Amino acid sequence: MGRIFKALVLLAIIGFVGLTGFAYLGDLSPDQQEVKKPVVLDAD
Repeated sequence: MGRIFKALVLLAIIGFVGLTGFAYLGDLSPDQQEVKKPVVLDAD
């Protein structure tokens, strides 16, 4: 039972470190591009 608990704690620590590393190093920013769309104004 002690081995299973130690393995779960180790996996949780590794998962936390991996998630933290991905949050800091992972680039999830969207690609930016300029969008031009003509606008027709009804100024009567």
